[in-house]
Amino acid sequence: MKRLSFILGLAYTLFLWNTVSAQTRSNELIQVLVTPNKADWTYQLGEEASFTVTVLEHQVPLKNVEIQYSIGLEKMDPSQKGTFTAKAPYTPIGKAATLKEPGFLRCEARVKVNGKEYRGIATAAFAPERIQPTQKLPEDFWDFWNNAKEAASKVPMDAKITLLPERCTEKVDVYQVNIQHFETGARLYGILATPKEAGKYPAVLQVPGAGVRPYYGSIELAEKGIITLQIGIHGIPVTYSTELYDNLRASALKGYPFANLDDRDRYYYKRVYLGCVRAVDYLFSLPQFDGENLAVWGGSQGGALAITTAALDSRIKYLVSIYPALSDLTGYLHGRAGGWPHMFNKGNAPFMAKEDKIKVSAYYDVVNFARFVQVPGFYTWGYNDDTCPPTSYYAAYNQIKAPKECYVVQETGHWTFPQQQTKIQEWLLQKLKP
Repeated sequence: MKRLSFILGLAYTLFLWNTVSAQTRSNELIQVLVTPNKADWTYQLGEEASFTVTVLEHQVPLKNVEIQYSIGLEKMDPSQKGTFTAKAPYTPIGKAATLKEPGFLRCEARVKVNGKEYRGIATAAFAPERIQPTQKLPEDFWDFWNNAKEAASKVPMDAKITLLPERCTEKVDVYQVNIQHFETGARLYGILATPKEAGKYPAVLQVPGAGVRPYYGSIELAEKGIITLQIGIHGIPVTYSTELYDNLRASALKGYPFANLDDRDRYYYKRVYLGCVRAVDYLFSLPQFDGENLAVWGGSQGGALAITTAALDSRIKYLVSIYPALSDLTGYLHGRAGGWPHMFNKGNAPFMAKEDKIKVSAYYDVVNFARFVQVPGFYTWGYNDDTCPPTSYYAAYNQIKAPKECYVVQETGHWTFPQQQTKIQEWLLQKLKP
């Protein structure tokens, strides 16, 4: 058992390391470091931001390197671009620039060395705390969601649970669970980890990032005395081999975030949002749960689901959201970055930016749930996120009136450092087990 616990812990550590190293490019021979002229990367409106570039090989600066650069609003066409030769470390890039409205100004540098291209970015924030959403709140927003929740609540849970002995540790039992939700026959699968010692415990619902994959559960947190339920959203078991999920990702579930966006009752995320509420129902049915202390935690798509679940279900007492997706989706229609999955950007707008789809998006946009969050939250992200633009998640974050703590690590993109994960667990433990 101890050996299995070690292996699971090691696998989790390697996953975090691979995520970080891939995004910071520390595992690349060549590193392109773009640096803003303020240590906190944050500026007042009208204040000028400037950038420099350093190209490293074996951690030693390269000289006389040709650089292609662009500067402009994130995800928008650049206002500056060109090519120059970096003759020394910290070579200035382009001209100093500013913003007159709250937002994010991104500088990107690309270099080719021995035929391979490398990229670095830095993103300056201008009054991010003042970014407001472009998305509107429908008048019948809560009528729609309250009716949907009431209808879903009438579907029997029909919970099924299977022990996974090969995943259990000395302190924790691990199960695959599946429950009925949303409508008759629709199933939700997840990995439940419960402390073996008899007692009443707090719980964490871990909601998933985008994609299709197996899940392994939050065993480490369960070993600290917290019931954990890590769910998938696609109605398929979460213990199969990766090949199955790869095939589904490339076929039946390809493009799922766009599915049926023209119909608010059939849009893919309706079942997802309601499935998260049903997962809360399931946790409350467990005799080991203390019946009170429940948090929801996720990143990217999961960061969105953490906020929506906290708004939809008052039984949630705490939330953790990492760079939430699905935030201010209509930003692109107003000349700035919108949230993942970028359904209204330049490439998708010709077939997605239709009146009915824009209208439906408002019922699922995180900014409209953020307005109604009433529980303490911990949020963490950076400024260099290409996947979930910071403009979009600040539009949501700034709507939250509940107590909130934000840990900004400016250089991070769509990934986290281990220190951020440590802070998340410390925050959860402090709230759930003071």
